[in-house]
Amino acid sequence: MLRKRAVWCKQILCIRLINLFTQQHQKLNRHQFLKVLFLATLLICLLFGQVVSAQTPNASLLVEQGIKDYNAGNFQNAVKHWQEALNQYKNNPSDAAVVNENLARVYQQLGQNKEAIESFSRAIRDYGTVVNIQQVGRMQSELAQVYSSLGQPRKAIALLCGQLVEKARISENQPSQEIQCTPESAEQIATKHNDKRGKIAALGILGEAYRLIGNYDQAIQYLHAAQQISLEYDFLVLNSLGNAYRSRAQLHELEANSAKQAGILSKEKEFGNKSAADYNQAREYFQNSIKLAHSQKQLLAEMRGLLNLIQLGSQTSATKVISDETFNNAHKDALKILKDLPDSATKVYGAIDLAYLQRHSQGTSPFTYCQTQMLSSESEALNLLQNSVLTSNKLQDNRLQSYANGALGHFWECHQDRKEALKYTQIAIIAADKNLSAKDSLYLWEWQAGRILDQQNRKEEAIASYQRAFETLEDIRQDILTAERDVQFDFRDVVRPLYRTLARSRLELLEVAEIAEKQRAKELSQVVETIDALKLAELQNYFGNDCILSGLNPKPVAELLEDNSAAFKNTGFLSSIILDGKTGILLQLPNQTTKFKWIKDPNQEGTSKIVSSDRLQKTIAEFRSGLIKGEEEVNYDTTTAAELYDWIIRPFAEDIKPETVKTLVFLQDGFLRSVPMAALYDRQQNKYLVETYAIATTPRLRITTPKVRDSFRPVEGHRSTQKALVLGLTQKATIDGKAFDALFSVPEEVSAVKSLFPNYTDLIDDNFVPESFKQKLEKTIYPIVHVASHAQFGIIAKDTFIVTGKNQKLTISQLENSLRNLNSKLDNVGLLVLTACETAVGDDRATLGLAGVALQVGVKSAIASLWSVTDVSTAELVKTFYINYRNAGMSIAEALQKAQIRMINAKKLPPSEGINIKYDNPVYWAPMIAIGNWL
Repeated sequence: MLRKRAVWCKQILCIRLINLFTQQHQKLNRHQFLKVLFLATLLICLLFGQVVSAQTPNASLLVEQGIKDYNAGNFQNAVKHWQEALNQYKNNPSDAAVVNENLARVYQQLGQNKEAIESFSRAIRDYGTVVNIQQVGRMQSELAQVYSSLGQPRKAIALLCGQLVEKARISENQPSQEIQCTPESAEQIATKHNDKRGKIAALGILGEAYRLIGNYDQAIQYLHAAQQISLEYDFLVLNSLGNAYRSRAQLHELEANSAKQAGILSKEKEFGNKSAADYNQAREYFQNSIKLAHSQKQLLAEMRGLLNLIQLGSQTSATKVISDETFNNAHKDALKILKDLPDSATKVYGAIDLAYLQRHSQGTSPFTYCQTQMLSSESEALNLLQNSVLTSNKLQDNRLQSYANGALGHFWECHQDRKEALKYTQIAIIAADKNLSAKDSLYLWEWQAGRILDQQNRKEEAIASYQRAFETLEDIRQDILTAERDVQFDFRDVVRPLYRTLARSRLELLEVAEIAEKQRAKELSQVVETIDALKLAELQNYFGNDCILSGLNPKPVAELLEDNSAAFKNTGFLSSIILDGKTGILLQLPNQTTKFKWIKDPNQEGTSKIVSSDRLQKTIAEFRSGLIKGEEEVNYDTTTAAELYDWIIRPFAEDIKPETVKTLVFLQDGFLRSVPMAALYDRQQNKYLVETYAIATTPRLRITTPKVRDSFRPVEGHRSTQKALVLGLTQKATIDGKAFDALFSVPEEVSAVKSLFPNYTDLIDDNFVPESFKQKLEKTIYPIVHVASHAQFGIIAKDTFIVTGKNQKLTISQLENSLRNLNSKLDNVGLLVLTACETAVGDDRATLGLAGVALQVGVKSAIASLWSVTDVSTAELVKTFYINYRNAGMSIAEALQKAQIRMINAKKLPPSEGINIKYDNPVYWAPMIAIGNWL
C-alpha cells in the first residue's frame, strides 16, 4: 500500500501483515538453526498510507507512474521511476522522504533488504530534517521490522525502544511492569504524538524482537501492552501472543527435560506444568485471533492464525491441547480459505504448509526427510505445490519462487522421480541465488540437489553441491547464533547432518576413486575443515552466543599446524567424526600429511571389521560406567579399555611413536567427548595411554591455538608467584531441589593449593557466593582460579553452574561476565581448575558444556573432571599437578600426566609418599582432563 501526500493524513492507517514464511518456515527455523533469519509468525508492521504526489510536475508524473507499476506488480519499473523522481528531489527533503519511504517498500517486495534499509534510513533522515517526528517514529518501526526479519532483533529493539531490557528485570509474575523506552525511540515518539496505531506497531514488533532473542517474558509483556490499546487490530496482537506463549512453552519443555536428566523431579514437574499451561494459552490466543479475523473478514490474518494453530497441533508435545476434531476442522478451514486468498506470500507458503502437513510431526523440517503420514493425499499435495509455484511466478518474488520450487522438488525427490526433482531444485537454487536475495534458503536447496545427485551416483557433483550448501550455511551461521542462551536451536536437524554428509561423501570418494596423493591430502584437509566448523557450530549452539568467536583464528587448521610447528613439536592431533554406521579418526602432525582411518575391530573379518557407531557408543558407555563404578572393585578390569585402545589408538601406532610424539590432543565428536582417553589401555605394553603420552582435549583447534608467547616455557619460579583465587565449598547444598553432598576433602585440597601459591585469596563456604566472587575479580587479576566445589554441566547451558555457599549457584553466565570484565585483557585468567564436576551421563551436550567452558568464559586453559570423585584422591592429584605446573619446562598437559602417573604407581611408591595404594585405580585419576591450551 502506497500513499499520496494530499490525502495521507485523512486516511485510516493501514496495518500491513508481514509473513515472510509461515508454518513450515517456523519448523525450518526452530528446528533447523535459522529461527532468527526466517520470520514464520505474524509480525505487526505499519504502512502509513499511500504514495506522495510530488509538487514538481515532472517528478509528480514519475511518482504516479511508479504507483501504477507497483500496483500492477511491476516492481522493477516502480524502482526506476521513483529513483528518477528522487534525483529531482535532492533539495526537497519533504518530498524525498516519502519517495524513499516508498522505495523501501518496493525493495522489500523484491527481497532487496539492504536497499530497503538504506531507503528507510534516508526517509528517517529526511523526515527529521522537516521535523515530521511522528513519521520518523513510524519509519523507525518499519526499519525495525526489516532488521527483525533479517535475524537482527537487537537492532530492531534499539530503534523501537532504545535499550535492551535484561531478563533479570522481568519475570512471568510481572507482566504489567511499566515499559520504559528512550525519548527518541519509536515507542516513545508514538506515545508523545498520541499515535495509537504507531504505538501498537512499535510494541508488536518489539514483542516479536524479544521473542527472537529468547526473552519470552519480555515479549509477552510488550504484546500485552499492545493489546491494551488495540481496537480493530486485536487479531494481530493475539496471533503474536500465541507465538510468544508457544515459544515459551517449548523452552519450559526443554527445561523439564533437562531437569529430568539431572534427576530433579520437582523441577521436571514444575517446568512440565508451565509448558502445558503455555501451550494451552497459545491455543486460546490463536483461536481468538482466528475468530476475530473471521468476523472482520480479514482472510490473510485468518489464514495465518489457522496455520499457526495447525502447526501447534502438529507438534507431538502439544497435541494434547488440541483435539483431533479441532485440528481437522482447522485444516479444512485453511484449505477452503486458501482458494479465496489473493495472490500473496501467505497463499504460497500456506499451500506448501498444507501440502506437507501431518498430525504428529517429528518436529523437524519437512525438507530433511521424506514424510510418510501426510494429511493430504499425494495428488492433493502435488496440486497444492504446483499451485504455489504458479502463484510465486505471478508475484515475481525470488524468495517465493525459490521456496515453492524447492518444495516441489522435494516432493519429486521423495517419489523417486529424480529428473523432475533435480529440475525444480535447480530452479529453486537459481531463484535463491539471484542477488543473493534468499541466501537463507539457498543452502537447503543445494543440500537437496546433493542428495538427488548422490542417488544418481554422480558423486563428485553431489560433493560440489554439498560443499556449496556448507559454505552458504557457514556464511550466515554467525548471524543466527548470537541470540540469548534460552533460544535453543535444534540444529541437529540440519547443521550436523549436512556437515556430516559432506564429510562422509568426501571420505567415501577417497575409498573408491583413483586420486593422486596431492588431491587426497586436499580432500582430507577439507574434511578437517568441515569437522572443525561443526564443532564450532555445536559450541555456539550450546552456549547460544558468539563470544567464543573473539579468539577464532581465521586460518585453516593445516596452516595453523604449519605456522605453529615449533609450539606443536612432538604433538599429535586426533579428530573424530561420527557418521551413520561408522566412525572415522583423522591424525594430524605438524608438517605431515593428514591420515585417516575408519574405526575397525581387528578381530573381525571383511566388511564386519568396521565398528558400527552403535557398537562404539555402547562400548564407550560400558567403559565409562566401569570407570565410575571402579571404586567398588579391588582390581580394575582393563578389558574394555584395551578394546577401545585397539580400535582408536593402535591403528596409528607407527605414526605416533613415543620417541617423536609426546602429547596427544583429542578433538572429539559426539559421545566420544565423554571418554577419558587417559585410561585407554595398551595390553601389549601393559600401560595406560597417559603413561606414554601427555593428553589434552579441545573442542576446536582454531580457537585454542596458542599464541607464540604462550608457547614459551615459564622461567623458574614464575608460576609459583602467581596470584590464585581459591574457592571452596565443604557444606552440603540444595540447588533447584537437587541435593549436593558435603565435600569433606575440600579443606585438604584448598590447603594444598594455598601452600603452593602463597599469594592467594580464598573464599570458602558462606564467603563463596556469586557477588563476592565478582567483587574479588573486579579488584585483582588472578592468573589462577581454583574452584573446589560441585560443578554441574547440564544438557542446556542454563543448567550449567558451580555450587556456592548459602545454597546459591554461580551460573555459566555469571562466571563468563565476571571473567570477561577483567580490567586487563593481557593478564586475564590463564588457568581455571574445576574439581567435583558432574555431567548428565550419556548426553554429549553436557560434556560439550564441560569441554567448552574454558573457551566460553575466556580462560586459556582449564582442568576439570568428567565426573565427581568425592575423595581425598582429588586433593592428592591436584596438589601433585600444581607442583608439576610450577616447574620450569613443563606444560599443563605434562603436569597433569605426571600427577596421574604418580597415582597409577601408587602401589610401587614408598610409604613415605603417603599415597593410598588404591589410587592406582583409574576411577580416581582418569576423570581429570586438560581442556584448551595444553602448553
